[in-house]
Amino acid sequence: MKTYVITGGAGFIGSNVATALTQGNPDAKVVICDIFGTEDKWRNIAKRPADEIISPQELFYWLENFASEVEAVIHMGAISSTTERDGDLMLETNFTLPKLLRAWCVEHQKRFIYASSGATYGGGEYGFEDDGSSHYLGKLRPLNTYAWSKCAFDYYVARSVERGEPQPAQSVGLKFFNVYGPNEYHKGEQSSVLYRIFPHARAGRPVHLFKSYNPQYKDGAQLRDFVYVKDCVSVVLWLLDHPEVSGLFNVGSGKARSFADLAAALFDAVGKPLQIHYDEMPVGLRDKYQYFTEAKMERLQAAGYTQPMHTLEDGVKDYVQHYLMKEDPYL
Repeated sequence: MKTYVITGGAGFIGSNVATALTQGNPDAKVVICDIFGTEDKWRNIAKRPADEIISPQELFYWLENFASEVEAVIHMGAISSTTERDGDLMLETNFTLPKLLRAWCVEHQKRFIYASSGATYGGGEYGFEDDGSSHYLGKLRPLNTYAWSKCAFDYYVARSVERGEPQPAQSVGLKFFNVYGPNEYHKGEQSSVLYRIFPHARAGRPVHLFKSYNPQYKDGAQLRDFVYVKDCVSVVLWLLDHPEVSGLFNVGSGKARSFADLAAALFDAVGKPLQIHYDEMPVGLRDKYQYFTEAKMERLQAAGYTQPMHTLEDGVKDYVQHYLMKEDPYL
């Protein structure tokens, strides 16, 4: 039996990975490490309980006691708020913790897969190449504390590789772009735009999107790489089946689409006529706003990943009709 430890395993992407592992592999043992708080995050794993659930305080004690059983550490846990301003807290959670986990995987020769972010690319001045070299990563200019913390860890890993230091049995960083899908409901203002505007579209009301403050983009024409969470899970599962693959990879649809496209796909999925109202963007966000993101997927494809990604329309339709419009929207 192979044991997979998933930090953030009750969170959005983590719970989707945990569900896929418990559904598709009867020989897999899934250990979830997470903080549950007072929200409904527990519902993300209520239908398919993990073999074990541990708190972050127990994590390294548990790892030391069951090291021989661990196949891989899948590190999805993080502070993912793009508005969090506490740099020390962000550094402790998004840099120091994964650094310690990676060191444990090096010492015990275990596999390590961690979540990075497309936010590390900042305004996109240097493109969206998943170049894992410290030279490239050092040029990126993240726009907020969250993106900075993720970029700092990517850079740390790159320097470790370049120095020829011992590495985990498998070491993979995944730069997730704009992920949407089931089990994001506990994230509040950090949930996807799609989830936040869904109730309005379902009721036939106008949805509210930000105006553009860049003359190159009309209102609603701001572009994002929206990626369905099921595609993110497929990438993680493929990597678990291919321990020979290591590196830093983008995970997106590979196609930038506008927020107006997103709204159109949503209204189509709920069977209502499209209605959009454009609001002023908060002043504090205007100089930190990404107007374009698009994942370059060639490196992952060159590594052997050939599964097609959902189109925006197909992903939105599946999410809306099979989850959001159901009485129970959870996996």
